[in-house]
Amino acid sequence: MIQMTQKYNLQSHEVKVLKFLEDEKERFASELERELGMDQVAVARAIYGLQQLGLVKSKEEEKIVPKITAEGEAVLKHGLLEKRLVAEVGEQGKPLSQIKLVEKNIALGFAKKKGYIEFDGGVLRATKKGIESLQKPDAEEALAIKAAAGETLKKDELDALKSRRLAEYSLKTIRQVKITPEGKKAADSLQLKEEVSRLTPEMIRSGAWKNIALRKYNVAAPVTPVFGGKRHFVNQAIDYVRRIWLDMGFKEMSGPMINTSFWNFDALFVPQDHPAREMQDTFFFDRKGKLPDKKLVAAVKKAHESGVDGSKGWQYKWSEEEAARQLLRTHTTVLSARTLAQIKKDGLPAKYFAIGRVFRNEALDWKHLFEFNQVEGIVVDPNANFKNLIGYLREFFAKLGFEKARFRPAYFPYTEMSIEIDVFHPVRKQWIELGGAGIFRPEVVEPLLGEYVPVLAWGPGFDRILMDYYKITDIRDLYRNDVKQLREMKVWMRSESATKR
Repeated sequence: MIQMTQKYNLQSHEVKVLKFLEDEKERFASELERELGMDQVAVARAIYGLQQLGLVKSKEEEKIVPKITAEGEAVLKHGLLEKRLVAEVGEQGKPLSQIKLVEKNIALGFAKKKGYIEFDGGVLRATKKGIESLQKPDAEEALAIKAAAGETLKKDELDALKSRRLAEYSLKTIRQVKITPEGKKAADSLQLKEEVSRLTPEMIRSGAWKNIALRKYNVAAPVTPVFGGKRHFVNQAIDYVRRIWLDMGFKEMSGPMINTSFWNFDALFVPQDHPAREMQDTFFFDRKGKLPDKKLVAAVKKAHESGVDGSKGWQYKWSEEEAARQLLRTHTTVLSARTLAQIKKDGLPAKYFAIGRVFRNEALDWKHLFEFNQVEGIVVDPNANFKNLIGYLREFFAKLGFEKARFRPAYFPYTEMSIEIDVFHPVRKQWIELGGAGIFRPEVVEPLLGEYVPVLAWGPGFDRILMDYYKITDIRDLYRNDVKQLREMKVWMRSESATKR
């Protein structure tokens, strides 16, 4: 190998490229690969490193590069199938059964389309146009000849070849490079001397290693990016959030995305005439679902019509038919309702969480999707209070990297007290609204659990946190099928502030 210049600490492959460019001519990278016997990656790394030092300058251009297929090679050698058919049948004609051309069925299609052949009493004959076609190349043949010679073709011409499977094409980056005056000075001062990249046992035994120039390594040299296998970045974040709640002693809730209005609304004390049930907010199915046991249904009906423990309810006639309507869940709080109905009183206190997809009939734009992720949690504990709720939320958001959280009074049909959650962004220096929380009302808890026990509940959205972490400005980019984005997206890592806790 070649000894590097001390001033620039060049690698051997960089020295080779620089010396080759000493004539100050502009060269293609492919020419360097061929003349220097270096692979594409080595040449690209050398050009990049030399350019960073100002020793060369390069420019890139995207070019459509055609490649003749096996069928195209056959056409260049023997001609198009339809013309070979014309040559075989001639003006005298042949019965179809006697034609020897193996691909005669394909040839017939093209020949008939071009008017090169005609049938006459079961005999296939070449037309005058077909005979004349044998004297000059067809358009496809002419294009194939140009492509094989490396001539530049327009995209529509390449598409014509591709449609006949005569050629394929791809978009290739063509790189050209030229030495700079500074690079010329550096190249003039280089000393050529062989180096070795590793010592062999023979060198050590013979003592030859004392007189050998060992190759130095530049650990700052650019390398080819490696895209290892990994989960989708949204799933990485969900897994991290799941671990937070599991580490805090919570159990995970799960359940169907299709529910009845009973679980999605009625069990949470949302009145049946509430605007949230209207079609502009909810995806309803044109079918009815099955309600749970009659005792639970009767308890929920009583809470709506006349209330519990002295409350008055909503003072209207509750409808089982409305409660049986099926829909895509509008929040993961439906899982909390289902879980409360299954908890045994002797199993308290209990803590549950869920991370799931929810659906709203929203107009699609840069900040709205008709489906998004929600983080749900409940704590069922006779001794739970509002301060405990604040404590859980502060701890959770701190583990996500938001040390500051504030809570504003709010209204939700199924909680009292109710709060909106904001977190302070440490970089943007502003507050971000994430969702709501509160303590379930007795009208929610008593029908489901059988008696009132304080239930702390929260359900903030998660996609805003995802967008901020991944620097995504359009929420639709969370789920677009972009391989480049998936490769380059950084891995979800535990934040520094969370690590310190």
